Parts: sequence; structure tokens; C-alpha cells
Amino acid sequence: MAKRVRVMRMSVEQPLWRALTGYRVLTVLYAIGLFATAYDRFARPWVAVGFFAFLLVWTLATLPRVSGAAKCTKRFLAADLTVALVGIMLTRVADSASRIDSGGPTLPSIWTAGAVLAFAIKGGWRWAAFASTLVAAANLVERGAPARDTVHNVVLVWVASIAIGYVVEVARASERTLARALEIEATTRERERLARDIHDGVLQVLAMVQRRGSALGGEAAELGRMAGEQEVALRTLVSGGLVPVSRVSEDAALGAVVRAVDEPDDEGPAGPVDLRALLARYTTARVTLSEPGAPVPLDPPVARELAAAVGAALDNVRKHVGPDARAWILVEDEPDAVIVTVRDDGPGIPEGRLAQAEGEGRLGVALSIRGRLRELGGAAELISVPGQGTEVELKVPKGVRGKARTR
Repeated sequence: MAKRVRVMRMSVEQPLWRALTGYRVLTVLYAIGLFATAYDRFARPWVAVGFFAFLLVWTLATLPRVSGAAKCTKRFLAADLTVALVGIMLTRVADSASRIDSGGPTLPSIWTAGAVLAFAIKGGWRWAAFASTLVAAANLVERGAPARDTVHNVVLVWVASIAIGYVVEVARASERTLARALEIEATTRERERLARDIHDGVLQVLAMVQRRGSALGGEAAELGRMAGEQEVALRTLVSGGLVPVSRVSEDAALGAVVRAVDEPDDEGPAGPVDLRALLARYTTARVTLSEPGAPVPLDPPVARELAAAVGAALDNVRKHVGPDARAWILVEDEPDAVIVTVRDDGPGIPEGRLAQAEGEGRLGVALSIRGRLRELGGAAELISVPGQGTEVELKVPKGVRGKARTR
């Protein structure tokens, strides 16, 4: 079966980078507009004009740099913060002392916060604290004294940037946890699928070899004993299994990485299949199939999984009741669901036997039947009354589609 490998990168901080890109454009236009409205009050307006011309070109040219963590390097962050600090210090040169003392804005104004936020998104709260501290120092030097409005703006930028940096770090940790959980879930689903397939084939053969070998005696008994040991070992393997180590990117800012292997279902027809045709192969002299007169169309993977669950139920009948047991398969095509019932004429299942079998690693009902129906969004109900046989009801909602297998 052809496989297609997909690498999915999870990064909840990507919207923050897009927001930062828009913030930088808007704030550079705001700073230029603020300057234009007070042009005649500047002591050396040509200094401000030169700075704003450079700032506009720098902002537009570096937009790709702040589109994601990969391109926003440490060297760029240092250069960007330097532009902000130089702009703050040039305010004393370009503007009049009276405007500065009365609380006039610095040349870059709130554009400076964008440089600090880039530090926060890229490196977390520690980087944000470092950048905001430098900006705070530059603002205090430019103002000449810790005025109330200056201190207020400095504290606001400092707290906001550190808070955003902390949120980013928490988001990255959550990404890695979610990626790990997704991999565990995918691995568990794949292990359960393999366990069902093994139970339907290999384990059934090993159990039969063990029983027949014990009955024949001699060398066959030894072969049966070895088959029994391998059956126990294989049951332990498929019921436990190992979960691979979660893969994360080398740069935490890039987000967590989950590797998925899609196994496209290329068996059988592309359109719906008639469930009756898949169940017909189970009919024998001792297995009776009762079906509707009209086709029972289902998505191919769903129909195959449902038919396999029916086969597992019949295997349990032959194994626990005997080869001479009679069984009946009833197919009901309801408006909202397809229900398949498998009933036998055996002695029934003693109370607590299923839980005991599952604890011993015998997962026929747990995986081959209930596991299959659970993955299809359906349910399997087992009703057994001692002395009155066992009935397994398998219910699958209409319209459900089979899912691609991933691991």
C-alpha cells in the first residue's frame, strides 16, 4: 500500500507574527502623521524628516523578517532595536526642549513597542525584559528626568512585552504537549489496528495449533506447547507496545512537529459497497444470514471494518461454543444507522469472563469488535444470558466515512 509522509508543524504563535507585521506598518504611518501635524514646532525638522524616511524604508523592507520566527534572526532583532533606540535619542536633537519637557512623543513613538514585541514573540519573556529595559533607559535619558508620563509609558511597554513573551512560552509548551498527545493517540490507534489484524489471523492459528497439538500428543504436543508460548508473547506485545519519542523542531519558536504517514485506502471500489456482499462469505451450513431485500451501501473502509467485526464475533462462536454451534447474522438498514446482530445458540458467557479475558491479554472482544466499532463512531453491545446464547449487536451511523490511518 502506497504511503505518503506528511510533516505537520504546529505553531499557535504564527498569528502573533502576522499581527506584528500589521502593527509595524500602522505605527510607522502614525508616527509620520504625528510628526506632520507638529512640523512647525520642531527645532530641526530636517533631522526628523531624514529619520522618518529611513524608518519607513526600514519598516517596509523588513516586513518579511517579521513574518515568522525562522526569518526573525537575532541579528535582525538587534538591528531593529537599534533603530528604535537611535530614534528615541534623536528626539532630543530634532525636537525643541520645551516640547520634550512638556511630554511630547519621541520620534518613533509607539513604533518602538513593535521592536520589543518581536523580541517577546521570538525569545519569550526574558528577551522581552531585556529589550524593554533598554527602551526604558533610552526614554529616561531622552526625557532627562523620570517624569510621570514617561514612567507610565515605560512600565506599560515593559509589562505588556513580558506578558506576551510569557504567553508565547506557555503556548509553545502546550504545542509540544499536544503534539506528543497526538502522536500517542495515532500510535495507539495503529497498534490497536495491528492487534485486531493479528488477532483475526496469527493468534487464531496459534491457538488452533496449541489445541490440536495437545490433542494429538507426542511431538505434536511439544509443537502445541511452543505455539501456546508464542501466542502469549504475541498477545503481550500487541496489548502493550512502545510509543515513539515525540519529534519537536530544533528551534522552539518554530513550534512542535508531528510526522504522519497516510495510508490511502486503495482496496476495492471507490464508491459505496453493499454490506450484504461482504457478509455473504460468512454463510455456511451452520451460519444463517438474514438481510434486507435492497442493498445496504456503506463507505468501503466502513463496510470492511464492520464485516471484520462480524467475522471476529463468529470466530468467538467457533472458539468458545464449538464447530457445531449455530449462528445467525441479522442485518437491519435503519434510517440513521446500520445494525448487524450476531447471535449463537451456545451456553452464554459467564458473568465477569470478558473482563478476565481482557486482563489476560485476550483482546478479541475489546479490540476486534469494540475497537473497530469505536473507530467508526459506532458501538458494540454484547448481551449474554447463561444457557441462552450470546448476542452481539454492532451499530454504525449512516454517512460515516472511513478515516485515513496515521501514525
